[in-house]
Amino acid sequence: MAGLFDYEFQLEKINKHQPPLQKLDKIIDWQVFREPIEKALKNDNRKSNAGRKPYDKLLMFKIIILQRYYNLSDEQTEFQIKDRLSFLQFLGLQIGDNVPDEKTIWLFKEQLKDKDLTKKLFELFTGKLIINGVIAKEGTMVDASFVSVPKQRNKKSDNDIIKKDEIPQSFKDKPNKLAQKDCDARWTKKNNQREYGYKDHIASDQKTKLITKYEVTPASTHDSKVTQDLIDENDNIFYADSAYKSEEIEKYLKEKNVKSKVIKRAYRNKPLTNAQHKENYKHSKTRVRVEHIFGTLTKQMNNALNLTSIGINRIKSAIGLMNLTYNLVRYEQLVRLQKVKIV
Repeated sequence: MAGLFDYEFQLEKINKHQPPLQKLDKIIDWQVFREPIEKALKNDNRKSNAGRKPYDKLLMFKIIILQRYYNLSDEQTEFQIKDRLSFLQFLGLQIGDNVPDEKTIWLFKEQLKDKDLTKKLFELFTGKLIINGVIAKEGTMVDASFVSVPKQRNKKSDNDIIKKDEIPQSFKDKPNKLAQKDCDARWTKKNNQREYGYKDHIASDQKTKLITKYEVTPASTHDSKVTQDLIDENDNIFYADSAYKSEEIEKYLKEKNVKSKVIKRAYRNKPLTNAQHKENYKHSKTRVRVEHIFGTLTKQMNNALNLTSIGINRIKSAIGLMNLTYNLVRYEQLVRLQKVKIV
């Protein structure tokens, strides 16, 4: 028979293993997010106080962060919160408390998407780190990674129409069918491997490996196309692989007074000189740090670059939350390793 203090004893045993959520909870001031979330999602249409009160908005936000860290479905998120003491503790809940069901979790994410709130929350936290000197902007690394989504099984004629950024009439005639179709994701090929979905383009601080900006596009968009959205005059040095080497980008960097350290590439009948090889090697040692970010998203965050959402607006919101979750986790790590101070 369970004793009066068994719950506390079990939590104490769990916390000895230092679960990642508990480490995060000690460092992050979650209240920073409360006002912008509550302001954006204020329910002015509630006509009476009857029925169950809405769940606390900050609680819902922490649930979404938990979900993105472990890359869980809405159904699994609900179940794991009920099943795991460490999840309950992170959320400030007790055994027996009401837990938001999967539909409530889905609806909250829809609200974040509809209000375009994810990017604002990302910029809020990143801005705080910049203001407090955690991100010094001494150098910026840029790269992109594919984000996989469920492959669509369409007729060739429908795919031809989708490639033209149009919606097939057969989809329009059946709204329920259209709701299950992703008309924004695209196929592309890299290193003889076909990829389907989207891209997460990121700019990151070369010293801390914190993400400073991001953009989301279909997978077929070339990495270099969003450079101007990721880099501005506040970025002193630009590190990137050879995919970002072009006259257009070099001209833009010069206009913004940003020093280019893009990896140079050889061309037919124009091999790199020994000096260029040495320069590439030197720049690569810094540039490669951006790949550690995608490694964390894949390994530590349970293959976070694989999503099940449909449509670019939901994907943008999900990727924004994923990037924000990464920054929260990375910031906690930097504080724990005493590389930065708590702000």
